[in-house]
Amino acid sequence: MKSIHSRLLLLLAMFIIVPYFISVVLIYWQTKANVEKFELKNSREQLQKTSEDLEQYFQDMVDLPLILYRNPDLFRVFERGFEDSIYSNQLEIDKGMKTFYLMRQEIRQVGVYIAKGGDSFSVYDAMVSARKQIPDILDKPSIEALLNSKNAYWIEPPHQIENYNRVPNMPQSDRTIVLTFQHKIVDVLNNRFLGLVSVDIDLDRIAQICNRFIKGKVESIWLSDADGNVIYSSDPDWTGKPVDSNQKFKDGKGTGDIQFSEKLTGILNGWSLVKTTSSEYLFREVRKTAYTNIAVGIGVVILGLFMINIISYKIARPIKLLSRKVGKIEGENLHIQLNGTREDEIGHLETHIQDMMRRINLHIEREYRLELENKTNQFRALKSQINPHFLNNALQSIGAVAIRSGSPEVYKLVTSLSKMMRYAIRPDHWASVRSEVDYVESYLNFQKERFRTTLDCKIDIEGSLMEVPVPAMILQPLAENYFKHCFEEGWQETGLRIRGKRVGEKMVIEVENDGPGLTASELEELRGKIYNPEYDGWSSHDHIGLKNIHERLVLNYGSNAGLEVYSPGGRGFKVCLVIPQITKEGEENENLARG
Repeated sequence: MKSIHSRLLLLLAMFIIVPYFISVVLIYWQTKANVEKFELKNSREQLQKTSEDLEQYFQDMVDLPLILYRNPDLFRVFERGFEDSIYSNQLEIDKGMKTFYLMRQEIRQVGVYIAKGGDSFSVYDAMVSARKQIPDILDKPSIEALLNSKNAYWIEPPHQIENYNRVPNMPQSDRTIVLTFQHKIVDVLNNRFLGLVSVDIDLDRIAQICNRFIKGKVESIWLSDADGNVIYSSDPDWTGKPVDSNQKFKDGKGTGDIQFSEKLTGILNGWSLVKTTSSEYLFREVRKTAYTNIAVGIGVVILGLFMINIISYKIARPIKLLSRKVGKIEGENLHIQLNGTREDEIGHLETHIQDMMRRINLHIEREYRLELENKTNQFRALKSQINPHFLNNALQSIGAVAIRSGSPEVYKLVTSLSKMMRYAIRPDHWASVRSEVDYVESYLNFQKERFRTTLDCKIDIEGSLMEVPVPAMILQPLAENYFKHCFEEGWQETGLRIRGKRVGEKMVIEVENDGPGLTASELEELRGKIYNPEYDGWSSHDHIGLKNIHERLVLNYGSNAGLEVYSPGGRGFKVCLVIPQITKEGEENENLARG
């Protein structure tokens, strides 16, 4: 196999490296000192000018909330809260905070907290959220530091933007890195604390100020606060991190690089602005001067031109072509054709890349189809549980009530049936726990009339869980199993219990009856059918609801979720639905429901 690497080494050593080394060494050191001295002076002046601009910009941002004191109607809301006129106060908040939000282009979000009443708002995309009570808002470290400080402001290090009031108009895809200015609003007469204004700004304006005199990738710059946090860096990976977390911030980008620093004053007292310049770039002009002052320069140019032709047409050209093709693959074009006819490393790479793309395409297509079919079939199987047999029994119950008691009871049952049918055929695959409970209660009303008895059924679910989104149709199949295996088999003196609670990091819903139990072998066989990924010829009427519920929980929440079955002492039957811990507002499952 012909090696591109070996040919390059031979040609470069023969025609470029040796003559170039000889010519550069002769005059390199003559001009290096002068160039370095010039760059040092120029960088110092640029750093000083940039420091002044940064100090002025941060001073403007710190002074920005002072205009709130000039709006008497808005400031009155901070003084009195919402007790006197909720409507007019809300209008003042909407008008005043929208105007404040639009004052600077870099403002991404504004949070407002009013001490009197504990109400909070946020402004995102020029929209003011509804007011909410967030009790722990003052427990945030940056706000505690501000309240304990004599200053009226506090600057938080860069962080990902957060949804202050959990407003729905902020997309989850917004992961902008912002710098937060916390401002304390006080009564200027008695220094009484009235509230807080949090202003999130993006780093674009700071980047413009810092990057205007650095040259691409050969130079870098970062701004750090007095606590050693990187407020901005031309390398985005280090923005918001401590300066001492990497030696890079101490010694520069690499060995031999030159670093310049400037201490800031005024409002940014204790902050540092640091610029790192690549020594290779710094002395590039020195090398150019050396070429022009060496007698062998002409020979180097001739040899260089000769080698450029060879590299361009014999060696570099296939590399460039391959690079373009790989660039198309990076643009998600996985169907590009590579010829793979060369016998060197490029040819082998093209062949392997072609095979790799073919395997990736097959894998993506297969996995996509399997996942789509699995989700569709699972939900269809669960909805088929509302079978014609049940509908027939329900209609018979309604007829019996009509004969015995008259239209009010008929209306009640018809209304319940209408609710159940609407719930069963709803297009949304997600519902709140409360909706699931309402559906089960409607189902129990029908069964009560069907069996003409007083059902011993109790539902006890913690109130904090009632609005949590869960996959639809996970409780009714469990209640239906109770009637199928208890009442229809003669066990009518039994009870049904549905309980829901938080257990550690999980939400657990238990559905239990004291009817006939299962032996140890029967219970083990049932568990095998539920947890086995294959159906193994299992009848569609034999506990498919349990298996369907388990697989949907695992599909939506991962392996930490699922369904567990028990028969304590062979008496009764209990099903536990385990769902991983959610946030206080149910944000994770709500996101799944929207997806």
